[in-house]
Amino acid sequence: VISGEWSRGLFVIKPEDEDIHTANERRLKELIGAPAGKLHTGRSRNDQVVTDMRLWLRDAISTLTDNALQLMSTMVERAAAEIDVLFPGYTHMQRAQPIRWSHWILSSYNKDLQEDKEAMFDCYDTVHAVLQVTTGVMSTLKINQSVMEAALSSDMLATDLAYYLVRKGVPFREAHGISGKAVFAAESKNIALNQLTVGDLSAVSPLFGSDVSSVWDYRSSVEQYSAPGGTAKCSVAAQNIRQCLISTDPQQRPVMLVP
Repeated sequence: VISGEWSRGLFVIKPEDEDIHTANERRLKELIGAPAGKLHTGRSRNDQVVTDMRLWLRDAISTLTDNALQLMSTMVERAAAEIDVLFPGYTHMQRAQPIRWSHWILSSYNKDLQEDKEAMFDCYDTVHAVLQVTTGVMSTLKINQSVMEAALSSDMLATDLAYYLVRKGVPFREAHGISGKAVFAAESKNIALNQLTVGDLSAVSPLFGSDVSSVWDYRSSVEQYSAPGGTAKCSVAAQNIRQCLISTDPQQRPVMLVP
């Protein structure tokens, strides 16, 4: 339904819609109710953007492939039908040896091939310099663990507070709103988010219980994301091993990286 509304130009964007994602979610909620709030679960809007781009590229590449195949088919048909037609070949804008029209179709030269070389060489120079400089920076960079960890604060766990509710069956969008109310409650009391009592949180939502204290552990927060690409130690270690293999074993590299 929503896709059809977009394609027919009937989809109505409302002032309260933050972006296309919240607009689609809001419209879905109008159609199916509360379950639409779970659409956002497990993926950020950036995740959706990447997914949308990949879906678009898949369709776009398929379309261009079909176009290229149609052009090839047309050229082959013309080459076969008019294989006996001869005409002057050209080199450097001057007539040269006689050639077949069918031969010329697939072997012309365009001066524009020269015009992309400047951009190509400039691109190489830029990427080459950036990679070398970044390698130097990364190899000598020193991190200050105590300062970095001291910068952590409980307000950064507001999303974890929402996930706590999601695990209790609350749609993410609703849980996100409840978490926002908890943040507001803490700000109103001029205290940190993790200083709210169970009673304070229960006033925001009765689903908050004594086990909510587990939310305020930074390391547990990081460790809960154990899916591929996540922040858990096991996930990051697996990513690191994969990247080590790519950098040391040519057989593990994507085709475009194999010399």
